[in-house]
Amino acid sequence: MNDSAHDDELIKTLVKRLEALEREAPRNQLALGVMSGDPEHTMAAFMVALGATTFDMEVEMFFMFSATATLRDQKKRVKNDLGDSTFGMRPPMIKYDLKKHGAMSLEELIREAGEAGVRITVCNLSMDLMGIKRGELIDYPHLNFAGVAAFVDMCSQSKQCWFM
Repeated sequence: MNDSAHDDELIKTLVKRLEALEREAPRNQLALGVMSGDPEHTMAAFMVALGATTFDMEVEMFFMFSATATLRDQKKRVKNDLGDSTFGMRPPMIKYDLKKHGAMSLEELIREAGEAGVRITVCNLSMDLMGIKRGELIDYPHLNFAGVAAFVDMCSQSKQCWFM
């Protein structure tokens, strides 16, 4: 085989390998698991999500356990057997400190995330465990419901995976 034919064959092989790598490469996406209903953790998760969007990353947030309660719209809330849980409620001091420093509130962060295209998936099992109904959640443009396998799939397709 002459050098030209050898080079052509090598190029074809390399192109095939590159195409395979590109098919298998993770998307420019951040998968962010949110587990804590603590207001500071939830706010931090949304701040990270918004930061990732500034780098043109897609962001998938997966809310589970007490974090699901932070997505509850208090005006839509239905009383349940779990009593009057304080999950997802901000202490007044946090509100004051945010305003003092010109930082966005949790509600503002959520609105900005929705406008930036951040997708939120809420864990079905966690909603059941927390006694939360779908109708009680905030109005959000990119809200989905799934099991934990969806989060595992998100992670398998993402460049970065964080758990907060």
